[in-house]
Amino acid sequence: MRALFVVGFLVVAAIVVTVVAVVRDTQANAAVGQECPAGAPRVSLTLPDEAAQVKLRVLNGTRTPGVAEKVTEEFKNRGFVMQKPGDNRNKLAGIAVVRYGPKTVGAAQWIRAYFLGEAEPQYSSSRTSDVIDIVIGNSYRQLATYTEVNQSLAQLSEPTLPPGTCEAP
Repeated sequence: MRALFVVGFLVVAAIVVTVVAVVRDTQANAAVGQECPAGAPRVSLTLPDEAAQVKLRVLNGTRTPGVAEKVTEEFKNRGFVMQKPGDNRNKLAGIAVVRYGPKTVGAAQWIRAYFLGEAEPQYSSSRTSDVIDIVIGNSYRQLATYTEVNQSLAQLSEPTLPPGTCEAP
């Protein structure tokens, strides 16, 4: 009988300690307490659930005609919402450049995975559009497969806040 009393007392004590710890927790609102500076853009770090939530425009940064159209078709076949492809004024030696704004920080990280993390990210706080521009360069060969994209996402760090921004609620 004494053992049951002791075990019962310990269970009640554990419940009381747990409730007190949860009620008095000060870390739950740690991020909420941080104020966003006036005029700082709020960015979304959330990765999209599906390709249909991401709008892309592909620009040809090479001297080879039709590259932007080919890449646009590849992204369209993977379910992305595509804008009309175009040409970039400057030619690009690298693989690709991903240009994005506050509304598409998380989505841009996902798009970089299609280039195995080797596409140069270019964030601009003045971009108000939810369209991500991709400039294809001379070193581009092909988009990554679904498996390669998932592996690349695991290797890329989580999307981070660009300087001078705050995370959107």
